[in-house]
Amino acid sequence: MDSIVVRGNGPLSGQIPIAGAKNACLALMPATLLSDEPLTLTNAPRLSDIRTMTELLASLGAEVTALQDGKVLATSCHGEINPVADYEIVRKMRASNLVLGPLLARLGHAVVSLPGGCAIGARPMDIHVDALAALGAEIELKDGYLHAEAKGGLKGATHEMRFASVGATENFLMAASLAKGTSVLKNAAREPEIVDLAKCLRAMGAQIEGDGTSEIVIEGKDRLHGATHPVVADRIELGTYMLAPAICGGEVECLGGRIDLLESFCEKLDAAGISVEQTHTGLKVARKNGRIRAVDVTTEPFPGFPTDLQAQMMALLCTAEGTSVLEEKIFENRFMHAPELVRMGANIDVHGGHATVHGVEKLKGAPVMATDLRASVSLILAGLAAEGETVVSRVYHLDRGYERVEEKLAGVGAHIERVKAN
Repeated sequence: MDSIVVRGNGPLSGQIPIAGAKNACLALMPATLLSDEPLTLTNAPRLSDIRTMTELLASLGAEVTALQDGKVLATSCHGEINPVADYEIVRKMRASNLVLGPLLARLGHAVVSLPGGCAIGARPMDIHVDALAALGAEIELKDGYLHAEAKGGLKGATHEMRFASVGATENFLMAASLAKGTSVLKNAAREPEIVDLAKCLRAMGAQIEGDGTSEIVIEGKDRLHGATHPVVADRIELGTYMLAPAICGGEVECLGGRIDLLESFCEKLDAAGISVEQTHTGLKVARKNGRIRAVDVTTEPFPGFPTDLQAQMMALLCTAEGTSVLEEKIFENRFMHAPELVRMGANIDVHGGHATVHGVEKLKGAPVMATDLRASVSLILAGLAAEGETVVSRVYHLDRGYERVEEKLAGVGAHIERVKAN
């Protein structure tokens, strides 16, 4: 397996281009199943998860062609559609479940493997099931697959989710776009990726109002047409690279960044002593004066602090002046990066969903292991500020969510390289 070698070398300077959002693109791609006309996505990220979704859509009968070095995805689904999303592909990626709503809407039936072959209770697919059942779908679990059928087609309905699930909101939006009548989703997720999907669906002819709020109204259409849509900037990649100069000093402009994508995150950076300035081309980030200050962080659904930036924020707070408390309220077992940061000299105590970080003067380079996507990049960030060399192993996680991370960080002066496995 490849590893990333990072050597702490002081302040960074320059510009980092921010890619299109992985989580937005993974929801936009299945929208091609809703129409027999082409859907073209621009500003697409070049990631392994995008290749996995391409593989899944191809298995269902869609065509996906990567153009302009992968930055443009030309998709089409005008032929015969296979309603079965096989476990061998779905197991690779959680977002594979986003084909369920579109398949049901287009065909009236679908057979989709549970992500990772797990039980519904272990991962909240029940929220998706309840949302689609409200539209008239009958869904049962058999042998690790969700067998869904909507006899006579989906019908508009009002449904309130018990949790503002992003994926379930996306599945409901796509399914309701072709349902008969009006649908209302209450306690809907408000993330920018939801707004981006709604924009794309409207470009395809859907009638949607209220996206970005907790109540979305969809007027079902008989059919949707083709469209071209630019993928929104990746707010998680944006937040990650904003933390690079915050951790090791200097000034970096993140091209394509917008404060409205990360307002709560920017508020925490300001409290910690980090300057964030909106420019004509992006966000300029710099440490204000001296050592950063400790801050407390609680992850919440948008517009709260993103769970996908918690690990990276912990890396920053390891060298803050004072004690910080991070509370993880979205996902369990999301502090697995903490023991690896401790290997680098951090002082962290984890108790259930809380992590207490006592700031230290300096981190020290060490061999560490990535446990998941966001943990992997948090260790790279920590390595940027550490004395000596940090070797991050198992970085295959990294390639699922960050394109060309070594190239982007090296471009602003970081000493970083990928070491290929023998």
